[in-house]
Amino acid sequence: MAGFTAAHELAERGFQVTVYEANPTPGGKARSMDVPGTAVPGNRPLPGEHGFRFFPAFYKHIPDTMRRIPCPGGTVDRHLVNTTEIEVRRLGQPPVELNASFPDTLEEWKRLFRLKYARLGVQPQEIEHFIGRMLCFLGSCEARRLAEFENQTWWEFIGASTRSEAYQRFLAIGLTRTLTAMRPTEASARTVAMILVQLIFPFLDPAAEPDRILDGPTNEVWFDPWLVHLQGMGVTVHFNAPCQGLRVAGGRISGADVTVAGVPQVVTADHYLAAVPVEVMSRWLAATPDLATLDPSLAGIPTQATEWMTGIQFYLNRRLTFSTGHTIYIHSPWAVTSIAQAQFWKDYPLAGYGDGTVQEILSVDVSDWEQASPRTRPGPGGVRVPMVARECSRDELIAEVWAQIEDHINFPGATDTVAWSDVLSVHVDPAIHFPPGGGNSVNDTPLLVNLPGSFPRRPQAASAIPNLFLAADYVQTHTDLACMEAANEAARRAVNGILDRSGVAATRARVWPFHEPFFFLPMKALDRIRFALGW
Repeated sequence: MAGFTAAHELAERGFQVTVYEANPTPGGKARSMDVPGTAVPGNRPLPGEHGFRFFPAFYKHIPDTMRRIPCPGGTVDRHLVNTTEIEVRRLGQPPVELNASFPDTLEEWKRLFRLKYARLGVQPQEIEHFIGRMLCFLGSCEARRLAEFENQTWWEFIGASTRSEAYQRFLAIGLTRTLTAMRPTEASARTVAMILVQLIFPFLDPAAEPDRILDGPTNEVWFDPWLVHLQGMGVTVHFNAPCQGLRVAGGRISGADVTVAGVPQVVTADHYLAAVPVEVMSRWLAATPDLATLDPSLAGIPTQATEWMTGIQFYLNRRLTFSTGHTIYIHSPWAVTSIAQAQFWKDYPLAGYGDGTVQEILSVDVSDWEQASPRTRPGPGGVRVPMVARECSRDELIAEVWAQIEDHINFPGATDTVAWSDVLSVHVDPAIHFPPGGGNSVNDTPLLVNLPGSFPRRPQAASAIPNLFLAADYVQTHTDLACMEAANEAARRAVNGILDRSGVAATRARVWPFHEPFFFLPMKALDRIRFALGW
């Protein structure tokens, strides 16, 4: 995401750009991928993915980029389609839909919020307390948010420890583990509150599109047209071309060690833009300490924390009708969420994939790989041990994820249940590696998480090294979350840094701040005065 965004913005401004991509296809964590060995002649392989993705209304940078990528029938943004609900599934009870209606005023939104969470068992006084904490955040100035809320956990900020299990599960745990892979006892209150505000307030606008997804496999509808467009603008893209690190000489980057077509080489350029994730950049910094010597802010990159949030796709022999949007399995110990994709892929019928028998793709994200399930698995010496995702074999992982889904869907009186007999095949993100002899699995693509106090330790997109620029979700951005939008924004900031230092007279890449309701502006202005006075 970051690399292609930067290449796009630079090429539009007349730069000669070469992209070195470690994977055989574009897209990074956002890509879809062919599942090997699944296609019959005339069909495409079944599409797999790192995990499903969605495009909330607060995304501004990505839709802007999509509108500038031509594709058959228009531009890529035409492939964004709305879902109609976000469904919360519970153990042994009917589901609750969170966005079945659209209130027109803040007071109506508050009433809707009370109704929905009361149905989930949260007490009225707890709902009022939570609303009060969100209003406190909205009325606080940026300086207070960075000084106070950035250094608190979400758990502390909403007072979860002294409230009911329902409050903790739905408002503390559910809003962090299922959306951002962060534990509420460890996540920055500033980040969670800021993102929650951006997710909720579009529901105040009946014309808003709060939850959008793509209408087909990601690479087919987005990254493949993007690649064609970039190449048409003169961008050179090398695949299977990993970068091992950067070289330093004379206070600047003097080259990048890259392997192209299996041949190591040193690439030189006027400007170097590192669009790599935190774990890769950390390895580069360890191999070349001079990088952090030249820019001490880079030393904060290896201190950033990561968690796992990755996906499994279940290919089913029938369509599912129980949800028309994302589903949160709220009692799932592994923080499982899913979306049934066939209903949205109108122009990409599944009969054209695999052997033509798949009727549904249930794309699932697993966000907690450390929590134990009530079920057990065989351990050393024949002793049964708790099911922890990170410790499971591939087959155990698949079976337990499906069991947690069944636990939530097959409640008494349910009209649309699921069973293992519905499953034709399963795809697990290939970034997860399962040791042949057992033991903890390994994840090549962990997810950055926002711990308290982590934001000030993140670098700017334009580093202190004159010709090095950074585009990744660990860069300081408005979005401040490990997501596609943050990567796109970071890339735009890096491009603006290149424009500034190269002296090229071109329009800067647009960067959007978060939008907050105007009626909180007087409160924030007053709070700036209070904060400056030490109140």
